[in-house]
Amino acid sequence: MPDIRRMVASTSLVLNATYEPLCVVSVRRATILILSAKAVCVADGEGILHSARTSLPTPSVVRLTRYVRVPYRTHVGMSRRAIFARDGWRCAYCHGSAETIDHVLPRSRGGRHAWDNVVAACARCNHTKGDKTPAEIGWRLRVTPMAPKGLAWRVLGHRAPDPRWADWLDLPETPAAA
Repeated sequence: MPDIRRMVASTSLVLNATYEPLCVVSVRRATILILSAKAVCVADGEGILHSARTSLPTPSVVRLTRYVRVPYRTHVGMSRRAIFARDGWRCAYCHGSAETIDHVLPRSRGGRHAWDNVVAACARCNHTKGDKTPAEIGWRLRVTPMAPKGLAWRVLGHRAPDPRWADWLDLPETPAAA
């Protein structure tokens, strides 16, 4: 019997009627879409949901039965967690474990709070750098800060994708798969 807490916390990918990825919802919401005939299950997840009268496989990917026109944002929203995910949870200066975010050009010197000026940093490097630019203290950035691109970032944001969603999302190949 599957762990109900794991099933409640799991998510499902929602596709438009044209199989275009739209968003990620809870398994509960995906099940309601299926039961109300607003969506059909395209790929099953792990486990089975039971009610008094029926059993239903846990949906991993659902497709809406009617096309929904969605105005897409052209940019990915910036958050602390998204910055860490973009930089692989590594410090942009020493490549250690990142704990803070740092403005490459400090805000006190006119730096913007934008994707191309913010990097993940360890507390030690962030404190050492302080109110200076990396060039002023002889440091180099190990990564070039830029806004994330691609369908997966727009749909998933900082979430880790379910491997069963690879057919519908442009996921970068992992070293193990290559």
